[in-house]
Formats: sequence, C-alpha cells, structure tokens
Amino acid sequence: MSAQAPRTATGPRILAFGHYQPERVVTNEELAARVDTSDEWIRSRVGIARRHIAAPQESVTDMAVHAGAKALAASGLPSDEIDLVVVATCTQETQIPVAAPGVAHRLGIEAPGAYDINAGCAGFSYALTGAADALRAGSARNALVIGSDKMSAWVDPSDRSTCVIFADAAGAAVLAGRGSPDGSLGRGSPDGWIGPVAWGSSGGNADKITVRDRHSFFAQDGQAVYRWATSLAPVALEACRRAGLAPSELAAFVPHQANLRIIRSLARQLGAPQALVADDIVESGNTSAASIPLALSRMTEQGRLHSGDPVLLLGFGHGLTCAAQVITAP
Repeated sequence: MSAQAPRTATGPRILAFGHYQPERVVTNEELAARVDTSDEWIRSRVGIARRHIAAPQESVTDMAVHAGAKALAASGLPSDEIDLVVVATCTQETQIPVAAPGVAHRLGIEAPGAYDINAGCAGFSYALTGAADALRAGSARNALVIGSDKMSAWVDPSDRSTCVIFADAAGAAVLAGRGSPDGSLGRGSPDGWIGPVAWGSSGGNADKITVRDRHSFFAQDGQAVYRWATSLAPVALEACRRAGLAPSELAAFVPHQANLRIIRSLARQLGAPQALVADDIVESGNTSAASIPLALSRMTEQGRLHSGDPVLLLGFGHGLTCAAQVITAP
C-alpha cells in the first residue's frame, strides 16, 4: 500500500518527548539473591537485564512531574500555553485525588483541563489518542500527555513471576494543536504527525490481569496474556492502513515493553524487517503506561529516532485493552 497525499487541513503534532527513571537500579543478580530465579532465567523468559525502582516516598505524581518538565523544556512551549494535561496511570496510590491536576500545578500550568486515564499498559496510547482528538476538535490548544506508573508498589517482592518484570518510570509528550496534515501520512508530512488510532478490547479476558484491592498484589495469567498479546499484529497492521502507509515504510516499531519475546513475535508478524524495534525493556523493565513514551524519549536521546521517521506504536494492557497508531518522530 502506498502512502496517500496529506490533506490540507492541519491537526495536532508532537513537539517533544521527555522521561524520568528513578535513581535506584535493581539488577537480576540482586533479585536472584532474594527469590528463586537467576539472571539467565530472567533474560531468557522476559529479556530484562535491569530495572529502575522508585524510592518509598517517590510517587506517581513525582515521576510524572519530572518527565513532564523535561518534555516541556524540550518542546520550547511555555507552561502557560498548555491547557490540557492527561496522566495515564494504573498505580495511583488513591483514587482521589487524581494525579493530573497536581502534576499541572507543580509544573506551573494553571487551570488546565486535567484528568487521569487507566488503561494499564495501553494507557499512554489511549491518552495520546484522547488528547490529539481534543486538540483536533478545538477543545484545547496544546496538551501534555504523561504515562507514569510505580509498579513496584503493587507487586509482591517475593513473587518471582512478577517482581522480575515490573519497574517504575514516567514518559511524556507535548502536543501542539495545529501544524500537521490532518489525514493520511504522506511523504514529507511534518515531524510529530499523529495518525488515526486502531484500538479494541477483550473484556471476556479481563480477569487475566487483576489487583483485587489495595491489600492485594498485581496478578496475571502469564500464558493467557502472552497468547493474547502475540495475537495483536492485525491491530498494528490496521493502524498502518489507516495511516496510509505499508509496514515496509516504517522506520521504527515501538510496542509496549512487556516482554522481549512478545516484542520480537509481534515484530516478525508485522513484516517490516527494516524497522528499528524498540528494546528498552532490557534496561528499563516493564513500566506499564510509561513504557512507550519512555522508549520513544530514550531512543530519541540516543539518536536512534530522527525527525520525520514514521513510527508505529502499539499499547496493550489490562482490561484487556489495546491501541495502535502511527506517528512521525518530532
């Protein structure tokens, strides 16, 4: 499928990414000293070498503020130009208050629209779509979208099936309300273009990922989740179709950093051997809603992504929910 010519109307675009990871790094060897596991087992099963873990007093909001500040600084947009803040998280310590208004206040963004969204590890993809649609409709001028999760607060440290996987981080993107073609991705589309979403859910499998209450830990049916996650290539391909480009035109594929085997399976099914495949999970672990923007921000800093590169995003998480879209790197 060849890329279609962009329309003349302009829509929202991504100006910049930012991220934050806590200072403390936990290696596989450290985990092996306290649970029945090993570096070889962890690397072979999930592909992780190390992960960052937040300090006890460090909150979802704290991490979101760090990542948001970095994205704002990189964007060149002053805080008073932001009028929508969305935080994707599933690990806020309490349901009330939500994180977004407090994040906005601490960043000097006064009286914006502000809300949290919980779609688990698909949260950033859902938040990005909602914010882009709000900007496209004229409900806001510019937006700050953040994925921030402190998974360590909800994982049993003695459960080797989960404590080796999950980690803490935040990733952010600044969106400007006007400036990109509001249609299919054409060659020469401006940097930061945000394509149409392809999304869905599998509510009949909602019990495969659970936290029963605040006195319980995160639990999942690993095999069932693996089978579902590796079946999502059609959703990713549909996002390419809606963006008006073939997988062979992708510069990169950035799925949720859940498990290196899942990532590699999806990449093979996508059929885009030329595309750079994000592997941030090796150094960062599974950071839930933070994983996609964290990977995008780190890949940009490392020079692995360049302005205008077509990038396919694919988020998937509890619910079970999924969402994919093509963007161009800012």
